[in-house]
Amino acid sequence: MFHLNRIRYPKPKHLKPTFYQSYTSQPPTIHLHTIKLDIPTSLNLIKTQQWALLESLTKSTNPSTFLSHLFASKNASYDVVYPYFKWSQTRFKVPHSLEHYCRLFYVLSNAGKFNKIRGLLGDEMCRNVIGRYSCGAVMRVLGNVCDNVCANSIIVDMLIMGCVKKGEVEVGFEFFDKAGDYGLGLSVWTCNRLIGLLVKEEMFGRAEFVYREMGKRRGEVNLMTFNMVINGLCKAGRLRKAEDVFEDMLVRGILPSVVTYNTLIDGYCKKGGAGKMYKADALMKEMVEKKILPNEITYNAVIDGYCKDENVYAGMKLFKEMEGSGLKPDVRTYNCLINGLCCLGKVDEALVLRDKMVENGAKPSLVTYNALMNGYSKKKMLNECKELFDDMVKQGLVPNVFTYNTLINAHFRAGDVEEPPRLHKSMLDGTVSPNVSTYNSLIVGYSREGYIEEANRLVDDMKEKGLKPDIVTYNILIGALCKKGESREAVKLLNEMSRVGLIPIQLTYNTLMDGYCAEGNLRAALNVMMRMEKEGRRPNVATYNVLIKAFCEKGKLKEANEFLNKMLEKGLIPNHITYDIVREKMLERGFVPDIDAHLYNDPITS
Repeated sequence: MFHLNRIRYPKPKHLKPTFYQSYTSQPPTIHLHTIKLDIPTSLNLIKTQQWALLESLTKSTNPSTFLSHLFASKNASYDVVYPYFKWSQTRFKVPHSLEHYCRLFYVLSNAGKFNKIRGLLGDEMCRNVIGRYSCGAVMRVLGNVCDNVCANSIIVDMLIMGCVKKGEVEVGFEFFDKAGDYGLGLSVWTCNRLIGLLVKEEMFGRAEFVYREMGKRRGEVNLMTFNMVINGLCKAGRLRKAEDVFEDMLVRGILPSVVTYNTLIDGYCKKGGAGKMYKADALMKEMVEKKILPNEITYNAVIDGYCKDENVYAGMKLFKEMEGSGLKPDVRTYNCLINGLCCLGKVDEALVLRDKMVENGAKPSLVTYNALMNGYSKKKMLNECKELFDDMVKQGLVPNVFTYNTLINAHFRAGDVEEPPRLHKSMLDGTVSPNVSTYNSLIVGYSREGYIEEANRLVDDMKEKGLKPDIVTYNILIGALCKKGESREAVKLLNEMSRVGLIPIQLTYNTLMDGYCAEGNLRAALNVMMRMEKEGRRPNVATYNVLIKAFCEKGKLKEANEFLNKMLEKGLIPNHITYDIVREKMLERGFVPDIDAHLYNDPITS
């Protein structure tokens, strides 16, 4: 804690006390007709809380002027100034000036009454006064009132903490920034709370800025600082930066905790992909080597990552390892695996795991039911899906929007177009509001059945309800029009996407190219490809597959061969569809593609 010298304020020259009266334990009897207004008498009245008498004595002046006299008095300690400050504010319903607040902060700071400063900063009237000024103006007033750096640091530190507690992230950040300009030191606790709020509000760049500034200002940092910064960077998907901060942590001699590792591991698992999961697995092994034992959160993060990466086998292996280590899998553990199995169509295995979950005392949740329903939906097992829905309701679980969306998809996949609109209506009549995904499910269902007008009506309906069509919506509509042989109409939707601020993805262009190719308009398909590249989207393997197949079907095998070579030259690795096209459309017709042995290279080394 800082040790502050008592701050003295110069006595105004115009103030000449008429007499001084010593304070006694027993307040003296005061006769109004014998008293002339002076500060010592007023101090005594304040100390003895004779507010009515004080108000009569000070009626010739105003509270602001009288408060200025108090601040200037030698004998005005915090237990005099603070009570009058509060009383006058309540009595006269007039907020004091910013300067008076700053002076009071200093008086209280000198006396070590930091709780009273926090109380003032939490007061609405105080915050309204400070809120009228910019952070820079507040800092200038603080500096003008007193140049005691220690006191300034404590007051600004509490100002920032007050902003954080009120959720005023912009103001808190600006005070932090200005504190650096004035050379003020801030506590690691306040800085950590500010970083936490910035991460919560997804202001990841600013959170990193606060962390970097703490280092530049030679302020204290601790394990909590690093954990919160790493968490923010992982949420922002900036995993390399997160690793840099992790390395900084080790350089400073701060040992990572299980929370540190869990945050990094979860970041890599959420990013997904074989490379990222390899890194997550390596981090898990590293923490074990450092005698930091993985907990349920660690295992759940990695299992979920493997399942989302469609590597359920690795997830199940880790599940058994978790049980062997003495940790008890929870509902989230089972849900990750059940969802992973259902996504792969292995519903029977998912049900076995659900039964094991119940045996081990973990009650299936809404997420469990939704995952199993999704699995049945993908296998077009409508009756089983409906049975799960009914059982869910019996168990007292309330279906959410994902539940209804899954059920709508199940009906469409089973060829039932009658029930989805009734489900949609029940959502509107009930407490579950349809979202964009609900409408996308309805639109794709009707589009597949050829009900384009109904699909368009749903688009208008979602717009009326304040929902904006997304990339998926447009891709569905473009696909439906192309399938119907109306690719020119689909181009209009592509243009509309740009107007509403949506950036088409590769699938959007590929769908349109496939539509033109199906109509035999190869030139239009090539124009779409040119537009795709011009708008910053690189053609992928699917793009070239569309063109290679279309040119082969037109009998233009040499041109198809050129596209095959272009794909290989760009470093794209052919997939099984490419091989099927080459075999069926070229080799079986007696045409051997000239590909400079590219196609037969090992994909790992090419």
